[in-house]
Formats: sequence, C-alpha cells, structure tokens
Amino acid sequence: MTLNFIQVILVVLVSFLAGMEGILDEFHFHQPVVACTLIGLVTGQLVPCMILGGSLQMIALGWANIGAAVAPDAALAAVASAIILVLGGQGKAGVSSAIAIAVPLAVAGLLLTIIARTLATAIVHVMDRAAEEGSFTKIDIWQWIAICMQGLRIAIPAAAILAVGAGPVKAMLNAMPAWLTDGLSIGGGMVVAVGYAMVINMMASREMWPFFALGFVLAAVTQITLIGLGAIGISLALIYLHLEKSGGSGNGGGTANTGDPVGDIIDKY
Repeated sequence: MTLNFIQVILVVLVSFLAGMEGILDEFHFHQPVVACTLIGLVTGQLVPCMILGGSLQMIALGWANIGAAVAPDAALAAVASAIILVLGGQGKAGVSSAIAIAVPLAVAGLLLTIIARTLATAIVHVMDRAAEEGSFTKIDIWQWIAICMQGLRIAIPAAAILAVGAGPVKAMLNAMPAWLTDGLSIGGGMVVAVGYAMVINMMASREMWPFFALGFVLAAVTQITLIGLGAIGISLALIYLHLEKSGGSGNGGGTANTGDPVGDIIDKY
C-alpha cells in the first residue's frame, strides 16, 4: 500500500506524539492499542491495526520500568510494526508477522531510549544553570526541547520506514517462507500469552483465582457484550469487598492474615 503525502505527515505526527507520551503519560498515545489504532485510522487500515494494537497491548502489559531497569519500548514497537503492516498491504493476514517483528523492535528501541535519557541528563544541568539565573523562559524552552527530543525518538525511525516505501517492505514480507510466517504466528501468540501471564502473576492470590476462572468462562459466552462483562466484573468486585469486610469484622475487628497480601497491607494502614 502506498501512502499519500498527508497520510505520511499524519503517521509521523502520531509517531511524534507517541514518543512524547512515553514520558508525559497523560493521553496514552504511546500505548500500542492507541498508537496502532490512530495509524490505522489515518491510513485507512483501521481493523488490521486495531487487531495488532490489541495484541501488542497484551504483551506490553507485562512491561514496566523498575528502578534502573528500562522496559522495552512499546511506543516504537507499536508505531513501527503498524507502519510495516500498512505498507505490507497484507491486511489481517499480516498481523502475525507484524507482532513478531514488534518484539525485537521494542528491544532495539532501548538503545534510542538510553541515548535520549543520556542527552536529557545534560539538558537538566542546563536547566539548573537557567534556574540559578532566575530565567524561567530558558527553563521552559529547554523543557520543550527535551520533550520534543522524546518525540523525535519515535518519529525519526517511523519516517525512515516510510522513506523505504511500500515496495521493499511488501517484497520482504512476501519473500518470507511459509514455515517462517507460521512460526512467527505461533510465536506471536505465545508472546501475548506470556505478557498476560506476567500480569496475572503480579495480581494473583488465592482469593483471586476463582474470579479469574469465572471471567474466562464468561468471556467465552459470546452473547454477553463488553458492557455486560464490565457490569458483572464490578458486581463481583463489590461482592468481594463486602465479604472481605464481613470476614474481618467477624474477628473482633482484627487484621488476620487472609492470604491476600495487598488486602492485608491495606487493612494494616
């Protein structure tokens, strides 16, 4: 698929916003489900990009910056894989390959993140000197420079992929043998499951497992809409909180260990 000039500008703009939001974290443009959906919207490939974004979002749920450990770059993975999916012109059939490509792109994006954060350290020192001078204008200018640098961290690779064009990207995807595409499809599905399993591992406790099992069973009932599932989830949460409170009050107001670590910590404070 070949993009016109306006579509190219809009894709680069979405990429720029995704890079900025990786730091600002206000409008969540850096989240795969949002970034891929916006790219699909401006390129006319909404449905395949939404499928890609939802799958990548399940993977990114298990990514988090902890201390000095920097998580893979979800914004670069989402933007680059969505552009490759659109340029490849395979539609829904190319989602599996795009997911498999996104994971190494996310890891490679760590290098750009490290470079941007290293440069940001120097900018902080410049802002310190501006603060000593009492120049709030300089502080604001350098703050905008630092944020725009984060946007360029994603926009420049996106523009590079667009510059390559649809022809080479499509040729690369078509040249992939069937055994490789099938393997990428299976691997992409496994990566999604691993990302969701990491989230469950952080949240799970003995009290939560029945709710997980019940949720999976209800999700299999196709007649229930997302609004219905949400209402059921809220109701079960309120029931759980009521039963937990009733169980605690039956112990003379004590805070016995219930097996739910988060609940025990909240009760103590």
